[in-house]
Amino acid sequence: MCDITKEQVYDAISNVIDPEVGFNLVEMGLIYDAIIDDDCNVKVVMTLSTRGCPLHQMLTQWVKDAVETRVPGVKNVEIEVVWEPEWNISMADDNVKKALGAL
Repeated sequence: MCDITKEQVYDAISNVIDPEVGFNLVEMGLIYDAIIDDDCNVKVVMTLSTRGCPLHQMLTQWVKDAVETRVPGVKNVEIEVVWEPEWNISMADDNVKKALGAL
């Protein structure tokens, strides 16, 4: 049995900042789920703000690195980028919406 929690995974990912907007991926609403199996393997389901995001590979690698280095006991980390549901600003925290003029 694994004692890693989703909260630990999300906390680790909250250190990953999108350099284009200056907010972390969690508060932007780009992280859809973190699935932890009994062997402490973690699968992060996420999206990007646009399909053509020029930082696609860097952002997914940063998420993987953050979970691997900041969550004790993690064995393997898999990142799955999905496009459904499509991200929109309403998924972001209020502080992000306000800063980006959407609130």
